[in-house]
Amino acid sequence: MSKFIIQGGKRLEGEVKISGSKNAALPIIASTILIQGKTILYNVPNIQDVQTMFEIIKDIGGKVTRKKNKIIIDTRKIHTYKISDELMRKMRSSVILAGAIMGKYHKARFSYPGGCEIGSRPIDLHLKGFEKLGINIKEEYGEIICNTEKIIGAQIHLDFPSVGATENIILSACLAEGTTILTNAAKEPEIEDMAKFLNKAGAKIKGAGTDRVEITGVKKLAEISYNIMPDRIEAGTYLVAGAITGGKIKITNVNPKHIEPILDKLEEANCTLDVGKNYVLINAHKKIKAVDIKTMPYPGFPTDMQSIFGALLTTAKGTSIITENIFENRYKYIQELNRMGAKIKVEGRTAVIKGTRRIQGANVVASDLRGGAALVIEALVAKGITQVDNVHYILRGYENIEDKLRKLGSNIVFEK
Repeated sequence: MSKFIIQGGKRLEGEVKISGSKNAALPIIASTILIQGKTILYNVPNIQDVQTMFEIIKDIGGKVTRKKNKIIIDTRKIHTYKISDELMRKMRSSVILAGAIMGKYHKARFSYPGGCEIGSRPIDLHLKGFEKLGINIKEEYGEIICNTEKIIGAQIHLDFPSVGATENIILSACLAEGTTILTNAAKEPEIEDMAKFLNKAGAKIKGAGTDRVEITGVKKLAEISYNIMPDRIEAGTYLVAGAITGGKIKITNVNPKHIEPILDKLEEANCTLDVGKNYVLINAHKKIKAVDIKTMPYPGFPTDMQSIFGALLTTAKGTSIITENIFENRYKYIQELNRMGAKIKVEGRTAVIKGTRRIQGANVVASDLRGGAALVIEALVAKGITQVDNVHYILRGYENIEDKLRKLGSNIVFEK
């Protein structure tokens, strides 16, 4: 079982370059199925979830080649519309392949996706969107079977602005007949990045990044190269690492507009920020103050940063309240933080955090990606040694996290 061994108490200082976005890379990789020919991608994060997506692309007949800083994907020889059950269960985001396969071949077969257990994430919104586009859906022995003669543009309203459903509907509609209008769409920057990629290839998508997206079907998409946006959650994580250790960290290769809710809360927590065009410098020379957080769909405070801030606020002066409005089961990490001396009580979707100076190293276990990252953040400030087990969850979303933290001055060792 892989683990991190972390000696706490080191003030972090230095510069870290933010990797490409996991949540943009995955739908863009899925989008390559729609391309007639090869796609060249830059700034692709070297993380487990991306490797799983590559495995699925290769399993259905595609070719993936890594050359230095670029990834070349050729999907011209895809020979099956069925996504492997084993690979599907590895990662929830694999469901977005269904939209791309449907969009290209008008049929798809897949099982319910896996991934982190952070709450109910049903795919009924995806399937309702598919049905609106004229796709027939049936369930057979745990598999979802989709097929249609042709995909026809439609008016689709999402009951909730689901990121995955928004992406899947856009992918299904790119090569459809007519125009699809999607309302109450998710507005995350990663959706906008996927749309920019598709538009560069010849798609006609308007309004991505707003709650109303219009997709006019085209005949085909051409070969392109594309640079994936920076990872805003990784950016936020390293800023919090600086904050909790009283450090001074500069993050580069970042779009500050994408992390405004995070920056606002760091300033409210008493951190000093210098924000440039593509960098943020945090100086946490003052005592962290308690703040209240409510997670919301973008442009609200991101649910993926909730646990990271949960760790930070255990050391704040005063009492903080976190309200989780997106996923109902995203507080598993709190039990582990309390083992380290944190004072957190959970009632339903609310966590009440009473700040303390007595954070102690302990043996803790990651149970999901962002909750695992929160344990690493806490360990940086803990007295003594912390062992974080099950770090495969963390490696799903953070590229070279131990190397980056070590260069900033932390004492962290990765053991397989």
